[in-house]
Amino acid sequence: MEFNLPEGIKGLIFDLDGTLADTMPYHMQAWKDACESFGMEMSSDFLRTFTGSPGINIAKAIIKKYGKEDAINPDQIADRKKENFANIQHRVSEVKPVADIVRNYHGKIPMSVGTGGHSVTVERTLEVIGMKDYFEIIVTADNVSSHKPDPETFLKCAELMKVDPESILVFEDGDLGIEAAARAGMKSVDVRSWYDYSW
Repeated sequence: MEFNLPEGIKGLIFDLDGTLADTMPYHMQAWKDACESFGMEMSSDFLRTFTGSPGINIAKAIIKKYGKEDAINPDQIADRKKENFANIQHRVSEVKPVADIVRNYHGKIPMSVGTGGHSVTVERTLEVIGMKDYFEIIVTADNVSSHKPDPETFLKCAELMKVDPESILVFEDGDLGIEAAARAGMKSVDVRSWYDYSW
């Protein structure tokens, strides 16, 4: 797949899960198993609405959906899910069309990762897909106080890259991330049609 940067773009930001790494089927499985152990069910449709959100937010939302706020601690589910994902994380592969863009523009223009994932998980995923050495700037859920669709993640990337927001192109697979890019004044590309995005 050939991709040419739009005119005026001087920096690139990549979401990680579902954009640079084909992790979503594994995140889905990890959430499904975690929720089942607490007597709840996670569906793809439900999880898709939270693509780009930190795990704790997803845990709180599923607990609220089932009206179990008084019975379940969201940290327990989020931790169980994290554990489940860590056990299958080694199976994750790159999203080739997006990874090819990273390889193509590495060292030519500033690039960063802006993700709703947590630092430890993010670092390991980048390692598993062989992309860790391509990014010096990585902004995760642990580095911001407001998450997507808030633009803070992407604005922090822009600041660290020293590139004006309007000159940045964001690669995303989530509606929340696309909204965050727009709110940051950045252009975005939805990569969901670039590969088999089914989970």
